[in-house]
Amino acid sequence: MNRRRGMWLALAVVLLAVGAGLMFTGQGEEPEVEPPKVDFPRKMRPEERKRAELRRTQVLPARGPEDAGTAVATPQRPRDPVLAALPRGKGRSAVVIEANALRHSPIGELLMDCMMRDGGKRMDEFRQVSGVDPFQDLDRMVITDDGFILSGDFSKARFTELLQERVSSDYGPGARVYEPGEVVIAQADGGTRRGRGDSAVGTWNNQLLVVGDTPSSVKDVLDRVEGRGSNEPPIISENSTYGEMYGVLSVEQIARMLPPEQAELAQRLKQVADNVELHLDARSDVAMVAELRGSDAAAVTDLGKSLGAALSVGRLKAQADGNKDLAQLLDFARVQPDGSSFKLEMAVPLEVIQERLKWCRDERQATGATETRQ
Repeated sequence: MNRRRGMWLALAVVLLAVGAGLMFTGQGEEPEVEPPKVDFPRKMRPEERKRAELRRTQVLPARGPEDAGTAVATPQRPRDPVLAALPRGKGRSAVVIEANALRHSPIGELLMDCMMRDGGKRMDEFRQVSGVDPFQDLDRMVITDDGFILSGDFSKARFTELLQERVSSDYGPGARVYEPGEVVIAQADGGTRRGRGDSAVGTWNNQLLVVGDTPSSVKDVLDRVEGRGSNEPPIISENSTYGEMYGVLSVEQIARMLPPEQAELAQRLKQVADNVELHLDARSDVAMVAELRGSDAAAVTDLGKSLGAALSVGRLKAQADGNKDLAQLLDFARVQPDGSSFKLEMAVPLEVIQERLKWCRDERQATGATETRQ
């Protein structure tokens, strides 16, 4: 479970780690080179704001009088149940992947080719066993410190059949929690087998699927969705739901994921930054904005300047060494200091990714041609 979460979070910070890792490879205040034009995710676009408004589908019961002098209950604003499910408090991490939007992006089409190299046989088997079509039914995927949250249309999901050996119980209206236990696992040949599921699973109104390490962690998520517990806001606000991937990563999480040779960088990040807000746009080029915030404005500014200079030096060195891939990545990289925060921007051009994943499309087309001849 922890290994799978680590892989997804590694995807979210890989560009950040590549750029920040150059901080200790060069010296000097080299001038910044004007970067090529890329559409970076810096704020909500009109279509993303409309999407956020449409997701306010959950209406909680009105709160009761706060005291004897209040005669009328306070109505609550409709909210997005996925945002309501997110962790609260400092030092927590959550990354949201807009699976449906990513699926219909140019990058998504390339990833589809890689996933469907067998002609779609395994995906068809998964649909038959689970009753879920990931390409149609899945909307968002959230990775947190405690597990996964999937949102979408799960009205046709065969949870009872898939989790039939687990002990389960209702947990409020429309919610159910399944203890760890026996599960049905789809086989590559179209059959099924029984296996041990070490994670707890929760469902909510056929809209959310929660996977956690323990039943209590799953119940915590369902409690937040239903408005029980802390009134502290989720770590991702509605105004930050832009890009095909976005979220907040704790500095501790990032430090743990950096390789041992970056121990100095990890320590400096922990000393300076409180958290990192991440936004990744994959509608054309893959463009990332990572904003680091800290309480000491001077220390944050110094870190940003050091990183900006290191990126410039790294770009020149990559060009001199003939490292085309790294030089191309750093052509788009820049740092924008802003008081107690700074933004690191990096991008990978679409044509570079298309070239790297071309083999997936070729293999899928070859598989399709073979099946046609048969």
